[in-house]
Amino acid sequence: MDESGIRALIFIGDGLGDRPVAEFGGLTPLEYQSTPNLDQIAKRGECGLMDPIAPGRRAGSDTAHISILGYDPFVSYTGRGPLEAMGVGMTVQRGDLAFRCNFATVKPRADGTLIVVDRRAGRIAEGTAQLAAAVNEAAAREKASRLKGIEFVLKESVEHRAALLMHTEGAQTPCTDVDPHDEGKAIWTSRPEEPGASAESAEALNEWVRLTYEVLKDHPVNQARVAAKKKPANIVLPRGCGVAPHLRPFAEAHGTTGALVVEVALIKGLGRYLEMQIIDAPGATGGYDTDHISLAKTALQALEEAQIVLCNLKCPDLAGHDGLAEKKCETVAKLDECAGVILGAVDLDKTVLVFTGDHSTPVSVRDHSGDPLPLAIAGHGVRSDEVTRYGERPCAHGNLGRVRGHDIMPLVTNLLGIQEKFGA
Repeated sequence: MDESGIRALIFIGDGLGDRPVAEFGGLTPLEYQSTPNLDQIAKRGECGLMDPIAPGRRAGSDTAHISILGYDPFVSYTGRGPLEAMGVGMTVQRGDLAFRCNFATVKPRADGTLIVVDRRAGRIAEGTAQLAAAVNEAAAREKASRLKGIEFVLKESVEHRAALLMHTEGAQTPCTDVDPHDEGKAIWTSRPEEPGASAESAEALNEWVRLTYEVLKDHPVNQARVAAKKKPANIVLPRGCGVAPHLRPFAEAHGTTGALVVEVALIKGLGRYLEMQIIDAPGATGGYDTDHISLAKTALQALEEAQIVLCNLKCPDLAGHDGLAEKKCETVAKLDECAGVILGAVDLDKTVLVFTGDHSTPVSVRDHSGDPLPLAIAGHGVRSDEVTRYGERPCAHGNLGRVRGHDIMPLVTNLLGIQEKFGA
């Protein structure tokens, strides 16, 4: 049952949700910033609040997108690492361990303990390909001895991000993080995730991390950064160990075509597992300087080929993690401009628009929180409610009430007329 020509665009403001900010008179950045286009979508649509996983449950970007795309994260999620690796073009085979990584800045203490100074190495924007190549060359030399015969392959991603694969012909045991997740702390020692399991993989990972420091601390890229008074990317810190997930392809699960227009490798990797079309937007870097207009225009182009398109704007999450309230307002303004481009191009009688976030990243918390996200759905078949403004508290008064991430896809496929009936 397909209503010909009807398309759906799900637009995600990454880390969009927030908490009251004192300097904004108790408003959130989204409520404080002028958003005429998002307000128009709220006014013409049906609104509510959305918990990506469950009320109060802190979601990662990975589990949130798994949920929003219609899959149960409690069943489907096998770790962030494999998604990150697939997103940068690596192939994760059965038996491989995969990690997401940061190029980071550490400083050694007198006893040799490495203390994290900056988990993102000043958000390094260039030179990471050379750093990754140097690490891989050293790891290949040390594979047979120091690294216990395990092949380590590092691939750079956007800014400070990277992905790591551990491959061997034998069995491997998933490992805990080396990244301590906070500045001022010593790097962690990786251990087997399951107590009593073989420690060989964890021991090799710890050796590899030490090797990255030995290789990178005097690398020419970092010598140049220090000379320019920038933080050196002198270590690689893995976290989010996982194995390849088994996910039903998007088209098979939902009976229609799907595409992703996203800026970060993590969500691209998820899309590749789901066999969705991945479309890159020119100039969409995932940073504060991203070409958000290009992102919106590319999402519109994707609608010409796929019936359901998901687009993600990363920068609100960056501002939340950096604790910058004014900067988060600027990223909200970018999201609103994206909404304006889309409203000016689509026919709402033939399009379903969904605007929400994947999780909240409050500037006061500087990390993901379990606060719900504003949700507005406008367009074909939608029964509008009385909400006239887009934001956390305004949307709470809408007819949708409080839904969960995995409710998004049924809401969309219902409006598209492609959903199978449950029951007789």
